[in-house]
Amino acid sequence: MLSKRQNLMATIKGGNPDRFVKQYEFMHFIMETPGGRFPEPGQTIKNDWGITFKWPEGQLGGFPVHDDEHKVLKDITEWRKYVKAPEIPASDEAWAAAAAHAQRVDRNEEFITVFVAPGVFEMCHHLMSMEDALMALYEEPEAMHELIAYLTEHELAYAQALIDHLHPDCIFHHDDWGSQKSSFISPAMFDEFYLPAYKKIYGFYKDNGVELIVHHSDSYAANLVPYMIEMGVDIWQGVMTTNNTPELIQNYGGQISFMGDIDSGVVDFPEWTPEIAAREVERACRNCGKLFFIPCLTQGGNWSSFPGVYDAVSEAIDKMTKEMF
Repeated sequence: MLSKRQNLMATIKGGNPDRFVKQYEFMHFIMETPGGRFPEPGQTIKNDWGITFKWPEGQLGGFPVHDDEHKVLKDITEWRKYVKAPEIPASDEAWAAAAAHAQRVDRNEEFITVFVAPGVFEMCHHLMSMEDALMALYEEPEAMHELIAYLTEHELAYAQALIDHLHPDCIFHHDDWGSQKSSFISPAMFDEFYLPAYKKIYGFYKDNGVELIVHHSDSYAANLVPYMIEMGVDIWQGVMTTNNTPELIQNYGGQISFMGDIDSGVVDFPEWTPEIAAREVERACRNCGKLFFIPCLTQGGNWSSFPGVYDAVSEAIDKMTKEMF
């Protein structure tokens, strides 16, 4: 029997896996890394960038507050006045808990994985709102290029700290690039503004010993897959059914792999049942096949919004392994 790590590599390299990769099983998350604050349900917080996040009770997640009082970046042409990158902790003490956790992981079995969020696109609209960010790409492209370069340099500095202290095998990087039906920006605009940034970031990780780049975007982004390949993404996690995952596998399998096709919105809701989970898992596995595909909830982490859903999906994947391998 292959290890989790070996089975993952056989799946994404077109080899001979002996079972379906079961969601996030190959990633061992190191979540004690310093820097970055996210709200819990019911909380309102301000992070180190000055961005205020609110997670209302009863909602599935939090989002920045963008009224006039709380918006960080009020004028893109004066972004240097408003945007100040936080200092990245450098002391061994700050990284001690994460480093100790990483040392306990069997790298032969699992990939030591660091969770990086938000990405460059999300940072732009977290600072100024989605509407302002999209308008700025059209109205003030020079200033947006400058801001993106600034955010990229900060990401690279954080990447260096991760590598120095943890030596990760895998990066799980969040940056949502679309809605369920379309990307937020055109491929041409993505190419101009965000592809160069990600080529630098993901290239830096790959040049410094990181084996796997897993990019999360639970959205439509089929039109951006060629750019994902160019920037060095190994696995696109969060691929929704609206992308036509089997077609993506047929067109791009061997260059990139696809993790998802089990839409969280269809499976992970208050009235969920094991039967719904089993139905969606079977559809995904039979349609997408054994190679270049990892059946997984589209949600960006090894959990579910409602108790029991993640485990039910994993159990259904085990059942499909028995039927298809």
